[in-house]
Amino acid sequence: MNSIRLSGDERNTLLGHYRRHTDPQVRQRAHILLLLAQGYAWAAVAAVLFCSPDTIARWKRRFEQGGVAAVLGRPSGRPRSAAWAWAATAVLWVPTRLPAEFGFGRSRWCCEAVAVVLTQDHGVSVSRETVRRWLRHGGLVWRRPRPTLAPKDPQRSEKLAALRQLLARLPDNETAVFVDEVEVHTNPKVGSAWMRRGEQATVPTPGTNERRCLAGSIHWRAGRVFLTEGLPKEGRSAALFCRHLDDLRRAFRQYRVIHVVCDNANTHKEEKSRLVRSYLGEWGHRVVLHYLPTYAPECNPIERVWWRLHEAVTRNHRCASMEELLALTFDWLESRRYFRVQCSLYQKQR
Repeated sequence: MNSIRLSGDERNTLLGHYRRHTDPQVRQRAHILLLLAQGYAWAAVAAVLFCSPDTIARWKRRFEQGGVAAVLGRPSGRPRSAAWAWAATAVLWVPTRLPAEFGFGRSRWCCEAVAVVLTQDHGVSVSRETVRRWLRHGGLVWRRPRPTLAPKDPQRSEKLAALRQLLARLPDNETAVFVDEVEVHTNPKVGSAWMRRGEQATVPTPGTNERRCLAGSIHWRAGRVFLTEGLPKEGRSAALFCRHLDDLRRAFRQYRVIHVVCDNANTHKEEKSRLVRSYLGEWGHRVVLHYLPTYAPECNPIERVWWRLHEAVTRNHRCASMEELLALTFDWLESRRYFRVQCSLYQKQR
């Protein structure tokens, strides 16, 4: 007999799997049984579902032997070998442990290295392609990682608490600024832009790159940005930092003390730079340096000004000379002299 009989519950179960199951092979099995129960010939079922008579016979036989559960619950393909028990272990190794821990002179895992560890250390003979299937089945993908900063400062909480207390208790005759340096290059930073589908836009570059360092501060109370231009071929130097402190003294003549919050670069530290030490020896009664936690650019509000500067000016720019680029930079900052000091780490003083 080529057809089969289905009870009401079996028919509803098969209809549910045919309509909603995520595995297309399970839907095909349910479809085969439903068509056979309707009395369709095997030739018609094979033509409609693009399957062979052997496939129809196999699932009809399994249904007659074990019912609907034997058809829908049986996985397709060959049964997995005992080595599959190690798949979860391999998936755990790759993202959490380094190859050096297993004696490899490598900085990252490859499928062949995992297969070698399983074969030599645990007696599980698998190929690298099997390991690749395991990793994909475990939800791992081969992608470029995202770089992050080095370990956080162990005294981060204490330093931030001291800065919050300083900013919250600033008297009227004292003020605070956040300082950092930024570099602009005649070779533009390349960023995303609108272009026609199938065509890649070009960004012309001058070829020989020229860079210029700018020291900048953002006023904690008003959000005004102050810039000091570095000299040609002068990087992030202590001399530029001291000239910027001079500019701040002239800009804030009405304040008795200027609290300067900066990062931990050697050019900012009194114990690292003789020039900074000499400057503070003369002007330490008016300029007081405070340092952010190490590896914490997110704690400096001026960083967001630099991000907006790169987005608006330096990314994909068409300036042919450094003079043109600096003019564009200063014009942009002049038109946006006051920035909102947004930082969840500090409470803005009213």
